[in-house]
Amino acid sequence: MAAPTMDRPTSAAPAAVQTLTIAKALNNGLRASMEANPKVIVMGEDVGKLGGVFRITDGLQKDFGEQRVLDTPLSESGIIGTAVGLAIRGYRPVCEIQFDGFIFPGFDQIVSQVAKLHYRTQGRLKLPMVIRVPFGGGIGAVEHHSESPESYFAHTAGLKVVACSNPADAYWMIQQAIDCDDPVLFFEPKRRYYEKGEVDTTAAPGPLFRSRTLTTGSDVTIVTYGPSVRTSLDAAAAAAEEGRSLEVVDLRTLSPLDLAPVYESVRRTGRLIVVTEAPSESSISSEIAAKVQEECFYSLQAPVLRVTGFDTPYPPSKLEEEFLPDLDRVLHAVDRSLAW
Repeated sequence: MAAPTMDRPTSAAPAAVQTLTIAKALNNGLRASMEANPKVIVMGEDVGKLGGVFRITDGLQKDFGEQRVLDTPLSESGIIGTAVGLAIRGYRPVCEIQFDGFIFPGFDQIVSQVAKLHYRTQGRLKLPMVIRVPFGGGIGAVEHHSESPESYFAHTAGLKVVACSNPADAYWMIQQAIDCDDPVLFFEPKRRYYEKGEVDTTAAPGPLFRSRTLTTGSDVTIVTYGPSVRTSLDAAAAAAEEGRSLEVVDLRTLSPLDLAPVYESVRRTGRLIVVTEAPSESSISSEIAAKVQEECFYSLQAPVLRVTGFDTPYPPSKLEEEFLPDLDRVLHAVDRSLAW
């Protein structure tokens, strides 16, 4: 696959440290990419005049016009298929899938065309396109609005898959994904959209496809991504009050998986807990557990444990608090791991 340009600085955003929500950071990142490259096009259902259901694209059509911010028909297959043609012609389309569960009508296009054209043409064609997917639960939504479908795409050769978890990553990662010459599935934690954090628009961003250690610890390693990062950090803070030291690693990249920091951490702590909203069966969490067992077998002092969503369809919103990993479930896993 083509090597991405991962560290392009942008001069479009104000040169200052700002406190932004994840939603606003994504908006600013999209704006910076559109200002830097006239070939960047945003497209999706209600992304123009409405600014998207979560207002991620708010104001972009007003500033860049209807030729570059396109309100599409309600057809995910059509959105993805049109983006494939645009990418082949040299554009860099950014598609918004309104909710995670709506991606499945476009699934055939993604796995049959988007993922394979570069390989099928022996590198003659590139598909520099981004598919933005608000994912996960916790917003009290109806059916098909709270899915965690990332494992389908991480399993598919030819796709890059990333997940941001904070405003700084949201701002930089969306720009880096747009710069990448490979197709990128860009998962955004919708229940964290309005959480705030500092964004330094003058700092050089780290590489896109790299994990990051957020807190250092000596007792247990927690690996997580997307909406579960905040849950894991809260668990680390709560555990610290009881004298337990947890190290939290944010994967950031789900395909390719960057597990070198995880291996290094597990070799020190001897324990690993994987936290994710997605069901555990045949998942990213099971892949991490298998690889850590292969690479760190003699360092493990306890089995790799997983705190995940349950292996059921996502429940009605009144039951989602029972489905989603929370502070108590993570701390219970910590107790189980340390009891070995």
